Amino acid sequence: MAEKSYGAKDLTLLEGLEAVRLRPGMYIGTTGINGLHHILWEIVDNAVDEAANKFANAITVTLKPDGSCVVRDNGRGIPVDKHPKLKITGVEMVFTKLHAGGKFDNENYSYSGGLHGVGAAVTNALSRWVEVTVYMGKSEHKIRFESSDDGKKVKCGVPVTPLVETKTGKVQKGTQVHFLPDNRVFKECVFTHRTVANRLRELAFLNKGIKFTFIDERITDSYSEVSVKEFKYDGGLEDFITFQNEGRQVLFDKPIYFQGEKDGILCEGAIQYTDSYGESIFSFVNNIPTSEGGTHETGFKSGITKVLNDYARRNNYLKDKDNNYLGDDFRVGMTAIISVRMKEIQFEGQTKTKLGNPEAKSAIDGIITANLSTVLDKKGMGKTMDVIMKKTADSANEREKVKKAKEIARAKNGLDGFYLVGKLSACTGRNAVDNELFIVEGDSAGGTAKQGRDRKTQAILPLRGKPLNVEKHKIDKVLSNEEFRTIISALGTGIKEDFNMADLKYHKVIILSDADQDGLHIRSILLTFFYRYMRDLIRDGKIYIGKPPLYKISKGKQVRYAYNEVELKEHTEELGRGYAVQRYKGLGEMNPLQLKETTMDKEKRVLIKVGIDDIIEAERMINILMGDSLEERKKYISEFSNFNKVDNFKQAKK
Repeated sequence: MAEKSYGAKDLTLLEGLEAVRLRPGMYIGTTGINGLHHILWEIVDNAVDEAANKFANAITVTLKPDGSCVVRDNGRGIPVDKHPKLKITGVEMVFTKLHAGGKFDNENYSYSGGLHGVGAAVTNALSRWVEVTVYMGKSEHKIRFESSDDGKKVKCGVPVTPLVETKTGKVQKGTQVHFLPDNRVFKECVFTHRTVANRLRELAFLNKGIKFTFIDERITDSYSEVSVKEFKYDGGLEDFITFQNEGRQVLFDKPIYFQGEKDGILCEGAIQYTDSYGESIFSFVNNIPTSEGGTHETGFKSGITKVLNDYARRNNYLKDKDNNYLGDDFRVGMTAIISVRMKEIQFEGQTKTKLGNPEAKSAIDGIITANLSTVLDKKGMGKTMDVIMKKTADSANEREKVKKAKEIARAKNGLDGFYLVGKLSACTGRNAVDNELFIVEGDSAGGTAKQGRDRKTQAILPLRGKPLNVEKHKIDKVLSNEEFRTIISALGTGIKEDFNMADLKYHKVIILSDADQDGLHIRSILLTFFYRYMRDLIRDGKIYIGKPPLYKISKGKQVRYAYNEVELKEHTEELGRGYAVQRYKGLGEMNPLQLKETTMDKEKRVLIKVGIDDIIEAERMINILMGDSLEERKKYISEFSNFNKVDNFKQAKK
């Protein structure tokens, strides 16, 4: 067979925005729900850049019933004159050309969230249509872009009308972008109210004094959310950290605030301590959350360790003979928020989650060294520093206990087997990718699950008691808890800095608990444990929640299952008279066959993958669920943790 020729004629040139349309994941990470929100954030970030650089003070985001979204700011407006070389207007340039905009020369924007200059253009490429209105003086300038896709030829973000100027007689300024995400691109094409509201609140904290308005026109009286929300915080990061620590017992009321500048990099931060035993550090660069940290967090940690050790020695908390405290000692119970603004930011990855600029480390370290020391030495800080130093000393004294506990956790021979004897019903398969571990509430349900499982790929680990609340106990107590020891032994990965994903024995970890308050609480405790001690399991999508049905409906030989009251009504109406309904109060009420076909059968079951879309919201959820406020916890569990509720279940099934 003759070899097929290969030459220049066989190369494909993707022009304009076609590359974005063909490989959207390269630009927005995913075409799932996160990618959908990403194209909104790109437009919002442009508006925030105007505000952050003092050109605007109000931003409005409106979700429309038809699935479209409107973002409006009162900034300078995108330029409407023609570019001298491209001979197209500034609006067309921004929305149709990749790597085009006013953020590359540092003249128009001192600091911006735009890294690659592709934001507005990508949103245009992945929308059915985009309408842009620029308000300047007494004129409006409007243009519309559309995308078509007939399966053969794709046209992305093409201007279908020229930029038209209309005299209004009303003086206005700013930009409005109205776009409809393309459901031919996105698997899920419905913006989530809570996700948008949380992000706008976050931006309001980071940009004090800027007013953010969120309008959701999709909401009717049947929703629990209000349709209009306004966010404006004059206290900035201090208000942010107070909000973030709701549900926790704080050790002092007023957060420690610092700010400074070095080498063109600005940094401000707020610090507060709680009675918890974990650390919560949230970082942002030019308003973009860096959930995976980066060089700025490294600089923060080294700077804070140096400053607090120096303070301890100057004020005799440490004697000459004493060793310095470790950074981990200072960060036990610490909640910190740091916001960095810098030029020419370099993120690792297109979705901007980890800062890579090496100069940020030394700059942030220097800012903290120069500015935080001054703050701590101010009159009236004595009591606050007493609290911090006592917390640190207690943490340092626990270090040896923790070291011994970790040594126990890492033990692979004998001890792990001891903890698992009589508890874990292992599977026979040796391929970890195919294997599943079911963590089941109670011996009774565990016994049922053992009989209904696929022995080759499904292992069962019953919980015989309620695990500890890890937010309220030190690590040595957590690791001495029999339930957690058993889970750690079964998974084989180790915990925290000793965690190794390569040692994971089961690539699906499925939590099975009853649909009552106790079951929901156990689920929350387990998820908190995984979040604090094995977070990569959640990041990599290894943790799931199993969904047993609430009802069994039978009529003759017909058997159906319902997960909520709405499905129960639908099934009973379809079956007509003569049906029988069984309400499952717990997993133990199911026989092995029923549990298998509803909850364990890979072809029929419903699993909810646990993810971390928003680190800030995840921390807040843990604060509420594991904190001291019983009323707040009950309210949150009722609203969001019960996946048998109709709205939550529909979202979860997706």
